[in-house]
Amino acid sequence: MNKPIRAWLPFLDWFPVTSVQVRADLLAGITVALVLIPQSMAYAQLAGMPSYYGLYAAFLPVMAGALWGSSRQLSTGPVAIVALLTASALAPLATAGSGQYIALAILLALMVGVIQLALGLFRMGAIVNLLSHPVIIGFTNAAAIIIALSQFNKLLGVPMSRSDNFLSDIYGVLLHAGETHWPTLAMGAGALALMLLMKRYLPRWPNVLVAVALATLLSWQIGFERQMTVAPDALGEAAPQTLVTGYRIGQQHIAGLEAELAEARTALGRAEAGGAANLADKARQAELEYRLELTQVHLDDAVRENQARLKSLAQIRFVAVADGQGGMRLYSEAGAPAGADRDTVWRLKKLDDKGLRLSGGGEVVGAIPPGLPSLSMPDVGWSDFTALLSAALVISLVAFMEAISIAKAMAAKTRARIDPNQELIGQGLANMVGAASQSFPVSGSFSRSAVNLNAGAVTGLSSVFAGLLVLITLLFLTSLLYHLPQAVLAAVIMLAVLGLINPGAMRHAWHTHRHDGLAATVTFIATLAFAPHLDMGILFGAVIAIALFLHRRMRPRGEILGQHPDGVLGGLDTHDLQPISRNVVPVRFDGELTFVNVSYFEDMMLEAVRRFPEARAILLIGSSINEIDVSGEEKLSDLARRLEQGGVKLYLSGLKKQVLEVLERAEIYKTLPPERIFRSKEQALKTLLERYG
Repeated sequence: MNKPIRAWLPFLDWFPVTSVQVRADLLAGITVALVLIPQSMAYAQLAGMPSYYGLYAAFLPVMAGALWGSSRQLSTGPVAIVALLTASALAPLATAGSGQYIALAILLALMVGVIQLALGLFRMGAIVNLLSHPVIIGFTNAAAIIIALSQFNKLLGVPMSRSDNFLSDIYGVLLHAGETHWPTLAMGAGALALMLLMKRYLPRWPNVLVAVALATLLSWQIGFERQMTVAPDALGEAAPQTLVTGYRIGQQHIAGLEAELAEARTALGRAEAGGAANLADKARQAELEYRLELTQVHLDDAVRENQARLKSLAQIRFVAVADGQGGMRLYSEAGAPAGADRDTVWRLKKLDDKGLRLSGGGEVVGAIPPGLPSLSMPDVGWSDFTALLSAALVISLVAFMEAISIAKAMAAKTRARIDPNQELIGQGLANMVGAASQSFPVSGSFSRSAVNLNAGAVTGLSSVFAGLLVLITLLFLTSLLYHLPQAVLAAVIMLAVLGLINPGAMRHAWHTHRHDGLAATVTFIATLAFAPHLDMGILFGAVIAIALFLHRRMRPRGEILGQHPDGVLGGLDTHDLQPISRNVVPVRFDGELTFVNVSYFEDMMLEAVRRFPEARAILLIGSSINEIDVSGEEKLSDLARRLEQGGVKLYLSGLKKQVLEVLERAEIYKTLPPERIFRSKEQALKTLLERYG
């Protein structure tokens, strides 16, 4: 098959495959699926989505990433870092798990996919280098800590508030530690201990699957989840009744504002499509824009107020009291009358038209809709695109860097060729296909890719088989996951991020180069400080890294040279050497001579003249100058003229071809004739020392 078709359909390179390869890929696919299914549900929870959306993200995106990527072992799907970035981007815009939240998550996946696909098609894979390795080290360590802490409340079975300060939210969880639901803690801690022990002593066993299966079976047997639904009039105190009434009225108000917002968007879209032909049209369009913005503000305020009511209700611990007529009434623990059943404490799980859904046991995954996700896109507006743009850019780069790093690490073992641009196309298509099938953003997974490689995967067919097993689960096995405890999913997430915490990498960065260590540390601190807005942390780190890079380019290394006893040249001050001559001063400049550093270069050359007032010749050793621009050429010409006015001549040696070509086009010979430019520093020093002594 010709090359253009294979470029568009890279998976054709897998074929022909032997029966041995198919069996190896089938076994690897089954092994990966056993890890993928519980992990994907856990990461959906981390992203703020209902758990079963993780299965949607583990279906078509897994296969698309393998079919159009360049790595044959990379396992695409939900990952911890991207899930957390998704949650941090969407938390200020909608309530986690709500219809609007899910719609925004799907939109975010589409935007990430489009950005990655565009970068891949335009061969711009190198843009990922804007996020330097030290920045990723700092971000990954901080994000891993945030991920682990974000699951702490689920492990304890206590509520956790969501605000713009993640650390204060964690402090709030610690304040509720005395209210720990001990069966939940036992279930989560037991699952975590089991997975750690199996990872240590039975590394070939699917520890995640075993822990999930045993916990689900145990949860079903002991009735881990206890639920009941009561009408609002079953509340025995005025305060919670007021909150419930206010919440219901607030929801009606929100629905009205959302309808008004949709109407305003439609009207504005029609007005923009028709164009502003006259002043009246422009005024009408401005009025619609104002109405849209005002409605959005009112909607945000209403949502915020209702979230506060729901939060207050969720913090109440209810106890039940028999009403003497076969029913019961609910009171807060503090306001409960004598005779209340204090053995079971009920918490609000959901408030809807059916009443108050209360939980008196541990949280479980619950009902999962059987069948495939619908192939559709959410109904969103232009303002949603603009609100998510910065987050989509950050997730696109971070997700791709994670995927390409994993792919390159595996390619070093398999000796396969990795094409970063093709991998961008694969990851972009995975996210776009995922968005069309109700998925949140995905990326390459380190842990599942390692499982895939170690299980003997030969081609991307292993990922196709894994996706097909997820399909079977969606069609026939979802009912088996009802009793899976949420605390166990939290334990799965905690175990997965343990490998991401690597303080040794940050120490290595400090030891290797202080600027890299500073970039890693600043990113680490900023990510923790800005949490849950993780995109701010990584953007802050990227800006610091770029600023330090520019600082190095603005002040490259340069020094006056002296001579070692054996004749080798070295830095006069660095090695405490004697000058070669009082009349001839050699200066080495290690960097590009461009507009960013010409002032520094000039200061360095004039400093050499100041230190050697008897100098008659300054030799610029330019063997390390790889580039020169107009500013650099003009500075050389100006410096040569100024030095000559003071009785000092400027000479050049060791210039590279590309630098000489620029100088020739700029007619540098009018200022520096050819006899002042030498091919090597040895030739230059010999000639100048003979001439000047």
